[in-house]
Amino acid sequence: MTSPRMRPPTARTRRYELTVGDGVVRECRELTRRALSDWFGPAGDSGQLAVEDALLLVSEVVTNALMHGGVPYELRLDRSEGRLWVEVSDTSSVRPRPHGRHHASRPSGHGLYLLVRLAAAWGTVPRGSGKAVWFEVEVPGRAVGAGAT
Repeated sequence: MTSPRMRPPTARTRRYELTVGDGVVRECRELTRRALSDWFGPAGDSGQLAVEDALLLVSEVVTNALMHGGVPYELRLDRSEGRLWVEVSDTSSVRPRPHGRHHASRPSGHGLYLLVRLAAAWGTVPRGSGKAVWFEVEVPGRAVGAGAT
């Protein structure tokens, strides 16, 4: 993957144009990790679990977009007081849905189950001819500086 282009950041939003290729999931995790650190500072014990949950969910949503959603083209991160909102847009209008009951022993098929279990909220919205899958996670700790980008 070539490095994603970041649109001009604001104090509360970061948007990245994605290109598909090797490493897109890893790159999205790293972009999210940096944003979390910039916005919420170093995570303490309670915050570290929320950060790891957020990074896992980013991996799952981007992977699902690659496997089932056409082409992922944007990662958007927004912060509010104590929350991170993540949106991954792709070129498919088909909404994600479970393929039967969740079975922990299966090697795949855990993405939606993890969203339900770990996100404070999640859903989909139409985006042009595709859609965006979004989720929110609570991030305990302090927001760093009112003008943090």
